[in-house]
Amino acid sequence: MFIRHVLRAQFTRTKTAQFCPFLHVCRNERSLCTKNDEVKLAQEASKSYGSPGPTIFSKVIDKSLPADIIYEDDKCLAFRDINPQAPVHFLVIPRVPIPRLSAAKDNDAPLLGHLLIVAKNVAKQESLSGGYRVVINDGEDGSQSVYHLHVHVLGGRQMSWPPG
Repeated sequence: MFIRHVLRAQFTRTKTAQFCPFLHVCRNERSLCTKNDEVKLAQEASKSYGSPGPTIFSKVIDKSLPADIIYEDDKCLAFRDINPQAPVHFLVIPRVPIPRLSAAKDNDAPLLGHLLIVAKNVAKQESLSGGYRVVINDGEDGSQSVYHLHVHVLGGRQMSWPPG
């Protein structure tokens, strides 16, 4: 998944990307992904859970990986998902690397609350007045594919139920 994100970020930001056949695959990748693919990505990510290496999100935080950042403060930042599942799809991530929600400590409560308030404020900024969905995937069974806590905010269309 990391390679997919890096390559997409590099190819979609260049003029030559318009002529690159790989870009066509990247843009249509979601339609080619099945639930099994998402499960496989989560299984692969869970193998590296706990590794000391940087995640794709820590690289967004330190600006070594480009992202369309739409909000940031001293505790978190929000940026558009590079593989959107709705007309509006952004992520809110803490600057402190909490690997997953189930690993959060009781003293992380103020930060977790801040992430949700930021999600609400950015949703308003993105004109999601009709509503939106907030999702936090946790662990392999929850299809978490990056082990840095992140809040998905999806909107701009009617959401269906059940979600997955």
